[in-house]
Amino acid sequence: MRFDRFDLNLLVILDTLLEERNVTKASERLHIGQSGASAALKRLREHFGDELLVPVGRQMMLTPLAQTLVEPVREALLQVRAALARKPAFDPKTEDRKFVLCASDYVTTVLMADVIQHIAIQAPKVSIEVRRPPKDYAEVFDRGVLDLIVMPEPYLARSSHPKEPLFQDSHACVVWNGHATVGNALTFEHYMELGHVVVRLGDDARAVMFEEWFQPRYGRQRRIECSVDNFSTLALLVVGTQRVATMHRRMAEYAVRHLPLRLLEAPVDVPPLVETMAWPRHMQNDPAHAWLREQVQRVASRLDNKTAGRPVSA
Repeated sequence: MRFDRFDLNLLVILDTLLEERNVTKASERLHIGQSGASAALKRLREHFGDELLVPVGRQMMLTPLAQTLVEPVREALLQVRAALARKPAFDPKTEDRKFVLCASDYVTTVLMADVIQHIAIQAPKVSIEVRRPPKDYAEVFDRGVLDLIVMPEPYLARSSHPKEPLFQDSHACVVWNGHATVGNALTFEHYMELGHVVVRLGDDARAVMFEEWFQPRYGRQRRIECSVDNFSTLALLVVGTQRVATMHRRMAEYAVRHLPLRLLEAPVDVPPLVETMAWPRHMQNDPAHAWLREQVQRVASRLDNKTAGRPVSA
């Protein structure tokens, strides 16, 4: 199909070439053969009057013009896909669709488990896949393979995609029921004397949860004796030890219901956490996606309603 004498099929090839920056890899993804991809690149170069891809050493690099095409070409294709996926009417009881969501294990425990249960009742044919948050969620949005992500607000602050706050959480401490020195309260000095179990975020060994905030504020470092890369097992690693873990209050409450632990007020003024959901801008007006966001927001509102009168940890 042609639009203003331009073959629209070339847009799909151009998008893949701009992403892969390699004719062979692009041809493999598109299943058109390398000669077909090379011929398409030749036609694209003729249309734009630009090389688009140029060899630099053993790699191909985008020309300045090609760099300006990456976002509008991807956005155009995503808008087309969104338009083609629309139906005359949306009925959750009959909708047969898969949504891909990204959330930490903390958000999955305190929110997404209830969201999935709620959706299973409202839309029995809708399937949900929950993944760990990627390093660059905006890039994944642009590839059209992710429907929604839930992350702390600061991580989404610079996003150009739509976003909306979901719920807040404070922080608390947990210790083993058999802890030898901790009673019903924890002073700051005692907190600093104890060994700590912490979450390290990502591959950076220095990225300890709270530490970038804690050290400048208090001028001291906690004594970290154990670390883990997820929230789900944080409390488990406190059991049977004389250590303490500082964690999201809702996760702490969940842990003390299932493990021999006690929940204590944190003796540090940790800022409240604001979890926010973001979604691809090309899905903004999709009826099914709007329904999905509404369900997530509805379940999240129940979380805040349950704890509306609870004090923030001090």
